[in-house]
Amino acid sequence: MLTLASKVENINTVGKAIAGRLKKMGIGNVRELLWHVPFRYEDFSQTVPIGQLQSDQMVTIRGQLELLSARRARHRRLSITEGLVTDDSGSLKVVWFNQPYLTKMLKPGDSIILSGKVSGDLLGRQMTNPSFEKDKADTTHTARLIPVYSATEGLTQKQLRYLIKTCLPLAANIKEWLPEEIKQEFKLIDLALAVEQIHYPDNQTALEKSKNRLEFDEIFLLQLQQQLIRQTLKRVSAPPIKFQEEAIKQFVADLPFTLTKDQKISTWEILKDCALSSPMNRLLNGDVGSGKTVVATIAAYNAALGGYQAVLMAPTAILAKQHLQSINKILPASDLCYALLTQAEASLYDGENIVVVKKSELLKKLASGEIKFVIGTHALLQQQVKFANLGLAIIDEQHRFGVDQRKTLRAKSGDTETMPHFLSMTATPIPRTLALAMYGDLDLSLIKMMPAGRRTVITRLVDESKRTAAYEFINKQLTAGRQAFVICPLIDASDKLGVKSVTEEFDRLDKEIFPHLPVAILHGKMKAAEKDKVMQEFKDDKIKVLVSTSVVEVGVDIPNASIMIIEGADRFGLSQLHQFRGRVGRGEHQSYCLLFTDSHSPQTSKRLRVMTEVNDGFALAEADLKYRGGGDIYGTAQSGRLNQLRANLLTNVNLIKKARTAAVNILTADPTLEHYPKLRERMEEYDTSGHME
Repeated sequence: MLTLASKVENINTVGKAIAGRLKKMGIGNVRELLWHVPFRYEDFSQTVPIGQLQSDQMVTIRGQLELLSARRARHRRLSITEGLVTDDSGSLKVVWFNQPYLTKMLKPGDSIILSGKVSGDLLGRQMTNPSFEKDKADTTHTARLIPVYSATEGLTQKQLRYLIKTCLPLAANIKEWLPEEIKQEFKLIDLALAVEQIHYPDNQTALEKSKNRLEFDEIFLLQLQQQLIRQTLKRVSAPPIKFQEEAIKQFVADLPFTLTKDQKISTWEILKDCALSSPMNRLLNGDVGSGKTVVATIAAYNAALGGYQAVLMAPTAILAKQHLQSINKILPASDLCYALLTQAEASLYDGENIVVVKKSELLKKLASGEIKFVIGTHALLQQQVKFANLGLAIIDEQHRFGVDQRKTLRAKSGDTETMPHFLSMTATPIPRTLALAMYGDLDLSLIKMMPAGRRTVITRLVDESKRTAAYEFINKQLTAGRQAFVICPLIDASDKLGVKSVTEEFDRLDKEIFPHLPVAILHGKMKAAEKDKVMQEFKDDKIKVLVSTSVVEVGVDIPNASIMIIEGADRFGLSQLHQFRGRVGRGEHQSYCLLFTDSHSPQTSKRLRVMTEVNDGFALAEADLKYRGGGDIYGTAQSGRLNQLRANLLTNVNLIKKARTAAVNILTADPTLEHYPKLRERMEEYDTSGHME
């Protein structure tokens, strides 16, 4: 007898092969199968008389099968099954390719339902490869809103629909956990009914109600979790770091540039938070090149002057070293000791220069409190790293810094009774809608203004016919001493998406287009040391053209790079394209971003042309939500489960506000959820499920 916990192998007709394909998609049991929700629907709910059919219509017809025969095509290894279907208004030819078994499933005289696209002209219309079922009251593949699922090779839509429909009665066993008063207040249907209707909705209204319930659940759980984090932080102490007003004002006055208004506001918000005895939990969100590092440096310098230590953690060694170099340029020459720690390197500022030291020496100075500010990678989380009195932790491009990592840093703080203040930074502009949904536990500081004097990168969508001319332009830039990035969506040609792979493009550019220049390749499958070596050589101008995947998206500063070429640009969201574009335009030379695509879709062209007109990352992020939904944010577009709902809900501001209000109200009345045991149990499951982080 099947239950929600039954393995997929126990479902009738599921053998080892299909079970393996389902597991490849993350579906191991019946519960996970039922949570594999459709990412779209085909509307075959309206039947049309055969006599009223028009070419290019997607329709459903009901009729009687008059004729059916199968034959082999001449000169081709192809079987053709042809049929004739009639109703009171006329007849229609139907053709299926490579489905000879249909002659055993259907026979003349059967009443059948067909759903598909009509083709043909005045000489006759037909349907090719339509979905079909024998006429019955409860249909699966025709005559209704038909679910379309993400699938994998060797697993068809028909198979998925059949398996899910077989297990759908078990949706009644899914436990309801949402409090009744919330369901009533927001007019939400029961969870079991929502799961049933998300797969096989009775009509469009039923589908919208099921989506509304499941989307509310997702955003409510996230908001509830974020409010619980806020509560926890209020109960924890942090070292109050006093604002060193005179020294900080002097520091800002001595900078070789003037802070923008947004930088000043963000700095003041951070310094005020750090002065409190409860831990700051703030996200500094600024566009590419907007000057987040100087804001973070001021906060770290203030902590050091106040007698506390600060740490800045970056995702890669290259970025960590880049931060050290930037900070070294603006920190005043003094006896303030700051350092760098990565897996491969340890160095510190000795009052005059940055010198390489033994890791053991650095760790000793860190544990004693002599080093006041350390920049590094995840190497900072290693067990042997200890702090004397950590007051401020800054995380670059890790804005969902893990709970376990927070605990690790807290344990290193030198004081088990307190937690350091946390500042997260991201160069991915986040619309306020999204920030409200995803980062409800974080206070938000925005830097929208760009520093004065930074040149706008000229962006062009290049037609394939002008590729040769584009290469000639690029070559002139390179021979004049500049450098270029080339971004491709894939690593290997075998990835089957029909877009240029990094390895293919590298070979072509290296051997055919720029054989006279040093060209290198960079991708995520390379070892960290290899990637660091390539990036260092590119930074040192030993490499002129770097062909890469999206691993260069985050933060690397190459002032001499003036060309950004993006192949398969339609495969990326606008925000991600903007991140790539931000890798150039960092020096004195005019920079260019060239977008290439094989797509001929008007919608794609319209979306990409936004890049040529808009340079504001926040405006592009809003446009991304409009064109693509929130899928890019999670990287989960069409990956099934609830991810598609998660993506869609991010554009629903009203739903986010409702869920946030509900979460705040319920925790205000019952902070420990003592009177809501089912909700508390669901939250415990959610907290360990990896959800959106």
